[in-house]
Amino acid sequence: MFGTKEKPENKGGFIKRLRARINRGDSWLTYDLANLAPGGQIDEDVLEELESLLVMADVGVDTTERIISDLQKRLARKELQDIEALQNGLRTAVRDILNPVEQPLVIDKLDGPFVILMVGVNGAGKTTTIGKLARRFKDKGLSVMLAAGDTFRAAAVEQLQAWGERNDVPVIAQQSGADPAAVIFDAMEAARARDVDVLLADTAGRLQSQTGLMDELAKVRRVMARRDATAPHEIMLVLDASQGQNALVQAEKFNDALGLTGITITKLDGSAKGGILLAIANQLKVPVRFIGIGESAEDMQPFSAEQFADALLSSGRTG
Repeated sequence: MFGTKEKPENKGGFIKRLRARINRGDSWLTYDLANLAPGGQIDEDVLEELESLLVMADVGVDTTERIISDLQKRLARKELQDIEALQNGLRTAVRDILNPVEQPLVIDKLDGPFVILMVGVNGAGKTTTIGKLARRFKDKGLSVMLAAGDTFRAAAVEQLQAWGERNDVPVIAQQSGADPAAVIFDAMEAARARDVDVLLADTAGRLQSQTGLMDELAKVRRVMARRDATAPHEIMLVLDASQGQNALVQAEKFNDALGLTGITITKLDGSAKGGILLAIANQLKVPVRFIGIGESAEDMQPFSAEQFADALLSSGRTG
């Protein structure tokens, strides 16, 4: 079980749901490319209109320019003769951006727990993601413990404890207002004493603009390293796809402060927001571990570049 990767699962149900949910609303995700070129002729005007659609779909200016530049080269080589060629060129450009960040999470057997530090702003779905990850790891035969490091919101501790009960995994928590670093340090001690395989540590949802809170996260990381010089073994940022370009800003801030090793993107079922994953992949190059499209545990799966590209560029009508 240890040292194996979280592989993208070929679950037709998930892919069908992914395609259907990210293809809602009038955006480039559902846009029939034939509408861009009614006569079937692909030219600079068509690419210019596609460029606008990409930007509006949260792909971002830099990433859009990369995609359009690739298509312009294909056009110059007379490779874009029809709509099908345009769609194939677009699909190739998207996959080229996504493939490097398709790096499944590997849980290694260590002398102590494999520690995953979960970070992200309030409302991104961090605590829910922790619950889903706990369920996944348990289903794979791993023992799991949760650390309630978000000590500023009593509701956060209660929510994590509810997930612990639901998944039958222990939760280490202290009173509201306790030092988050101390809580997580104690959880690392407890996990080692109980020979736990994976420790998932929650942290307060913090605004990326609040430097003091970012500094506190860095403190948590330092304290963890005192107990285990190799910890945390994963620093996973949870992002809400419906935040659009603001999600990219969040990712940049967290990466600058902590050095992210993985990203989980939630709420991809929001309309016109699937493009933000492209922007994040192109700008940050941080591995995308999981994507989520709903509330159930089955609605979060390991990220597959090919599956996501296919879902992103398929009409909802074909799902």
